[in-house]
Amino acid sequence: MTIRILAACSPGEIRVAVADGDVLLDYAIDRPGVPDGVGDIHRGRILSRVSAMAGAFVAIAGADGFLPDSDGAAGRTEGDNLTVRVTRAAQGSKGPRLRVAEGAADGPCPALLQRGPSALDRLAAQYPNAAILIDSPSQAALHRPSLGTRLSIVIAAFDDEIAAATEALAASSIDIPGGGTMHIQPTSALIAIDIDGGSRTAARASKTAAQRHANRAIIPELARQIRLRNLSGAIVVDFAGMPARRRAALGPDLVDALRGDPQQPRFLGFTHLGLAEIVRPRVHPPLHERLAGPHAAGLQALRRLAEEITANPARLPGLRAAPAIVSALRADVVAMADITNHAGRPAILRADPALPPTSWTLEP
Repeated sequence: MTIRILAACSPGEIRVAVADGDVLLDYAIDRPGVPDGVGDIHRGRILSRVSAMAGAFVAIAGADGFLPDSDGAAGRTEGDNLTVRVTRAAQGSKGPRLRVAEGAADGPCPALLQRGPSALDRLAAQYPNAAILIDSPSQAALHRPSLGTRLSIVIAAFDDEIAAATEALAASSIDIPGGGTMHIQPTSALIAIDIDGGSRTAARASKTAAQRHANRAIIPELARQIRLRNLSGAIVVDFAGMPARRRAALGPDLVDALRGDPQQPRFLGFTHLGLAEIVRPRVHPPLHERLAGPHAAGLQALRRLAEEITANPARLPGLRAAPAIVSALRADVVAMADITNHAGRPAILRADPALPPTSWTLEP
């Protein structure tokens, strides 16, 4: 099959899927009004040095980032102006990670000097021979200068199979073809993944051989889910059934399965409890963080609202949502401009304090 990059656009959001036929290879979400900031170049000012952390906190536009000594903080003092690039997005409770960049430090400070590449541009560079299909003429016009003739406008970028595959990435449990289930549980310290072999071991005579065979068969899907969901940091995996002392035999399969990931995750070995340890560099926020919170819920509501307007252009439903959602949407000027342009008139947002923080509904 031919690899394609598919960009599905909705108000305030572009979902980008790389697919070989109906099989997802990569997935990312871009929010132009609230980008994750990776690759942005800022003029910043050192707020404080923290010797215990071997670095300094730097004020940049919209946030305070951390600049390690090894990336340019060494030898600088509080109050110094400098030009920095964001190398890791803010994730969890931690702010963005920075590195000193070329450029004049004189001028207004803090200030955003240049945006980093979008998810679409990033994946287009990663797959230079892939055709790009996008379902928004306005977004196509914005990306045409960088993507050129690779870019084609279509009515709908995602077909039913691709849409279902991307939506399945929000689930914490995955049914594995051939039997078995994978449970993914993010915590504040690490990502815990539990493998339940299920029927994969039931039909084989030798329990030990069956467990080894089942776990080896699951490993490629494990690596694929880690990449599609952008799971990062410390990842521990509890494989199905095998005694801890026998799990080391799965190490070479894990190394092979992780090899194609552009983030270059590393398999570190097995703990005494038999848990596989993987570390994957943190750069962009993981998918579960992108899909959580009032802003994500609000963009989902706007996508549904846009679909209703497309189906019946004469009708403009209102959006009744939790106050946190309404506040997040009003702060996203790109999303609000997109839905206004789509509807031909401003959308009606109504905050309802009785609703839970991420709840919303469309109403006449």
